[in-house]
Amino acid sequence: MNYRRVIPCLDTKNGRLVKGINFVNLRELGDPAEAGAAYSAAGADELVILDITATLEGRKTLLDAVKRTVGAISVPLTVGGGIRTLEDIEEILNLGAAKVSINTAAVQSPKLIEDAAVRYGSDRIVVAIDTRKSAAMPSGFEVMISGGTRPTGLDAVEWAKKVEELGAGQILPTSMDADGTQAGYDLPMTRAIADAVVIPVIASGGAGTLEHLHEAIVEGHADAVLVASIAHYGTYSIRQMKEFLASRGIPVRL
Repeated sequence: MNYRRVIPCLDTKNGRLVKGINFVNLRELGDPAEAGAAYSAAGADELVILDITATLEGRKTLLDAVKRTVGAISVPLTVGGGIRTLEDIEEILNLGAAKVSINTAAVQSPKLIEDAAVRYGSDRIVVAIDTRKSAAMPSGFEVMISGGTRPTGLDAVEWAKKVEELGAGQILPTSMDADGTQAGYDLPMTRAIADAVVIPVIASGGAGTLEHLHEAIVEGHADAVLVASIAHYGTYSIRQMKEFLASRGIPVRL
C-alpha cells in the first residue's frame, strides 16, 4: 500500500519556530522541539525542520534545535537549511535525523547531490526546490535560491528531472507565491514536477483547508503533503487531516 504522508514543517529562525507568508513577515510561534513532540504524538508520519535563514546568514543549521527535536519525537525527521558539504550532511545524520534537505547548495554544486546519494543512499537525500511563477521559463516556474531571494534562471521542472538523475530520493517543491497564504498549494507547479519524475514529490506551500490536502494528492499528484500554518495555528489536528483524506479514499496511516 502506497500511503500518502502528512508532514508538519517546522521553520526555524535563531532556533525558534516561526511562520511567514511568501517567505517574509515571520512570526515566532515557540519551541520547535515541543511542537515536533506534539505532532509526533498526534500521528504525523514524518517531520521536516528547516533553518530558513541559515543560507542567507552564511552559516550552518543550528544543531541544538535539531538535537532537541530528534530527542523529542518518534518519527523520521528531515533537516534542511545551510547544508553545503558532505560533512554538514554527516553531522546532521549523526544527530539522528533520517534525511537531509538541500536546496541552494544543490543548485550551486549539483555534484553534492550525487556524492551524498552515493555515500548515504538516495533515500536520505531530499532536494528542496523553491519556485516562483515566471513567464520566461518553459514550465512557467523558476527556481529561486538563498531563502527565495535570488532567481537562478533555471526552469523548475528541468531542475527536478536533473536532481532525480543525480540521485535525489525525494523532491520538496515549495511555491513562494502560495507559501503561508493558506489559499491552496500551487497545483500546476506541483503536478508538473510530479509528472516529470518518478521519485516521491512532497507538496509544499499554501495549505489552508482539508480540501487543499486532497487536491495536492489527486490533482497535484503529490506523494505527501507538507503542512505548517494549518497545524501550527490549530486549525486542524493531524488526525482530522488524515481522517478527511481517508474519507475521500486516500490511503493514510491512521
